[in-house]
Amino acid sequence: MHKALRVFVTALSVVTFCTAAGAQQPPKSGSINIDTGAIMTEEEESNYELLLELTAAFNAHDLDRIMLHFAEDASLDMPRGSKPWGTRFIGKDGVRKGLAMRFEMTPDVHYGEDRHWVSGSIGVTEWLLTGTTRDGHLIEVRGCDHYEFCGGKVIRKDSYWKIVE
Repeated sequence: MHKALRVFVTALSVVTFCTAAGAQQPPKSGSINIDTGAIMTEEEESNYELLLELTAAFNAHDLDRIMLHFAEDASLDMPRGSKPWGTRFIGKDGVRKGLAMRFEMTPDVHYGEDRHWVSGSIGVTEWLLTGTTRDGHLIEVRGCDHYEFCGGKVIRKDSYWKIVE
């Protein structure tokens, strides 16, 4: 069997099995994610819009606007730190402190070439971070943020960066 046909038949078999096994398809609102082409539920559509708003707020360097979207008990994991998860900030005040450090260290930070997708209460944003540190070092690095949402608020943001050598 031709390789492409074999892949298609295998994928079709998996879909058929999952459907036959009782996998539930989410209700569809009809809205389509422009980054992935996926049809989104109302919750996913709301979370997707939140990712777009957060990216715009980060690029505007508007910490107050960003923090409007975080829950009181939110957590933030930054890419660098002494632990496997980097540096963790807990609670809204802690998250604010962690995010403020980003703007202090790289005053002209910008998140471009961004793509966003959601699945239920989980969201991912990919980006190219560019900017200049306070000491004049140019930064250009690919990364992503994993978000968890509850009730229209961010309850967890976990950031990852490529290591540029």
